[in-house]
Amino acid sequence: MRFSTLFAVAATVVSVVSAAPQPHAEPELDSRDLSLAQIINLLGIGLVSKVDTFILLSTFEDNEVAVDFDVKNPLPIELTLDSVTTSASLNGTTYTSFTHTFSPPLVVAPLGTKNSGRINNVLLTQGLTASLDIVPFGVLDLNSNAKVRAATILGHLGIPISLDGLKQKNVPTSYTFDLS
Repeated sequence: MRFSTLFAVAATVVSVVSAAPQPHAEPELDSRDLSLAQIINLLGIGLVSKVDTFILLSTFEDNEVAVDFDVKNPLPIELTLDSVTTSASLNGTTYTSFTHTFSPPLVVAPLGTKNSGRINNVLLTQGLTASLDIVPFGVLDLNSNAKVRAATILGHLGIPISLDGLKQKNVPTSYTFDLS
């Protein structure tokens, strides 16, 4: 499929989705007022395919875990992630939150997936004991803001985009106890 055809299909989908009435009680949005993050949310694309949480021996003292996550790029162009601010919740209760700047930036190939690498010192906002209750569910809801660059070349240049208000529900989440 040629890039121009793919772009035309994507543009058509975006215009159809933004024009379709939404069945929820939120105030109506004019399609011209939709941000890119809102469009991603409406399409249900989701940029995170899974989250791994590492509960360490030190977690019992400082209520901090380590995490990594897989970022998926739904675009036929390279996407580079510079920074992210995320809170993870379940049933409306926030259990973790963190801000991380990637150094070097995280480069995700066109239509590819890339692991973030381990991010340490992620605070358990409810403490360890309350957070252990969510382990059996195996999913988290994410609320994120991300600074990305689209159409980068090996992580350089690109079009800077702020994705504020990304929401993703039921992201598969694993928990590993690393007590060494």
